[in-house]
Amino acid sequence: MQGLLLLNKPKGITSFSAVSRIKRIANEKRVGHTGTLDPMATGVLPILLGRATALSSIMLDADKRYIAKIKLGIKTDTDDITGAVLEEKKVNVTEKELNSVLEHFVGKQKQTPPIYSAIKKDGVRLYDLARQGKTTEIKARDIEIFKIRLLEKLDENNEFSVAVHVSKGTYIRSLARDIGEYLGCGATLTGLERTYASGFDITECVCLEALEEQGIGRYILNEEAAVSFLAQINVTEKQAIRFTNGGQLGFERLHLKDVCEGQLFRVKFNDLLLGIGFADIEKQEIGIKCIINYPKDDTE
Repeated sequence: MQGLLLLNKPKGITSFSAVSRIKRIANEKRVGHTGTLDPMATGVLPILLGRATALSSIMLDADKRYIAKIKLGIKTDTDDITGAVLEEKKVNVTEKELNSVLEHFVGKQKQTPPIYSAIKKDGVRLYDLARQGKTTEIKARDIEIFKIRLLEKLDENNEFSVAVHVSKGTYIRSLARDIGEYLGCGATLTGLERTYASGFDITECVCLEALEEQGIGRYILNEEAAVSFLAQINVTEKQAIRFTNGGQLGFERLHLKDVCEGQLFRVKFNDLLLGIGFADIEKQEIGIKCIINYPKDDTE
């Protein structure tokens, strides 16, 4: 089985567990997700099956949108409510101050990921180091928060909700932590729903229960949907055979102009997505990033 599945991940399971269940339902060994969601988080989790898993790195580059619930006055070791409480402080924040702080976090910035994250340090996951009680320096990364908007005002439990639109690599747990630090009272994430990822909205997603009850076939999209935002190159049958056999394709024969170094393209033969190519300006060729289908392919 091959293609794209848009899953609404339920609360309480890891993204890895969700993938394992999809493997069982689809009877397909090659299954991968495109962007981890913590167990407490729900929402859009694009999943690729079969040779389409080669497209995952391209989808990971996309921006995302979330609805996050944040509690002021508490700091935890995981930066969310599932962690151990490190500190509690009194909260004295007005709605005006909160809105001002949210505006402060809009734009390009450096963000330090949580210690409990899947990022690797010298080949070891940070959460493994944290569980072993080891401390390590975590390198801040460049991220961008395009928009953040208050959805629910600060309530009697010192909680509020925001809608946030962010670039790849942004941790909403870190955002909650940083908002708390900026306000001086601490904060932690208490709820998270990913509402948009890789060009797909949560309204397009299916829940695990439906897959198990109704079967998965009706929900599998063509893998090309995962990369539909990329420019398209149409090739002849000879070029298709050359490309899928590992050969580069010259710009001149493809009539390509105004191409950027490293630019990615969908390479197609008739209606079939052969794979993804990249522009090599020095060689004036389209190189191969990945092959998904072959000209005379029977993926059924």
